[in-house]
Amino acid sequence: MFRLGLDHLTVIDTTPVHLTQVAHAAGCAGMCLFLHPMAELPLMPRFDIVGDRAVRAEARAVMADLGVTLDLAYPFSLGGRTDLAAFAPAMDCAADLGARLLNVLVYDRDAARRADTFGRFCDMAARFGHRVAVEFYPPSQVPSLAAALDLVGQVGRPGAVGVNVDLLHLMRSGGTVADLAAAGDRVLYAQVADGPLMPPADLVREASSERQLCGEGAFDVAGFMQALPPGCPFSVEIPRDHAAGVLPPQERARVAADSVRATVEKGA
Repeated sequence: MFRLGLDHLTVIDTTPVHLTQVAHAAGCAGMCLFLHPMAELPLMPRFDIVGDRAVRAEARAVMADLGVTLDLAYPFSLGGRTDLAAFAPAMDCAADLGARLLNVLVYDRDAARRADTFGRFCDMAARFGHRVAVEFYPPSQVPSLAAALDLVGQVGRPGAVGVNVDLLHLMRSGGTVADLAAAGDRVLYAQVADGPLMPPADLVREASSERQLCGEGAFDVAGFMQALPPGCPFSVEIPRDHAAGVLPPQERARVAADSVRATVEKGA
């Protein structure tokens, strides 16, 4: 049986402690956690795990008790006016929670500045003991796997800096499973969901709240998993906001995780 993580987006209406409990109940050994709420995600409850040490200590204790690790910490976004020093509290929190990776999205339009800022971000993350994964995303300034590999190559830290490959983003950027296989161990993390071959008009909405369970869509989920480098960790990232008012987080997580397991095992 493979190891599965639960992404916060799948059950966006949970706090860090609740997410840990839901991940454990769904049979997930890891989780991908938003370190602070985002206005763009209105279903996410208010919490403060970065600034409130008591909240952080409770989350750390629950994680230890249930055996759930923090596989990936969000949100770290780099833009043209980003103040890297502002990330220090979140990086400290992620380190305290034992995060294995920091996830980065890049929106800076200036190519030279983009590479410089990303490199300095990686320097800063390393001082906190973090590895870094850049997530390519079609609406961002790192829109494809090729662009992400290029950016990572400019930093030149194999194993410490790599790429997070989301199957939905791979498909929406015109990438293929063969492209993923060719990337090899530069891929440090992966996220799984299903979807239709034809993209919707609103890619942002699809990514954040309208994905399909594995087996419901047309993506080659099993092929995607087989193309990952050996031992590459991955999570179920299947937000379905339409189900949030119908099913509790525990049930949505279980259904999503089971869809990944069934699809991968069927293709094994």
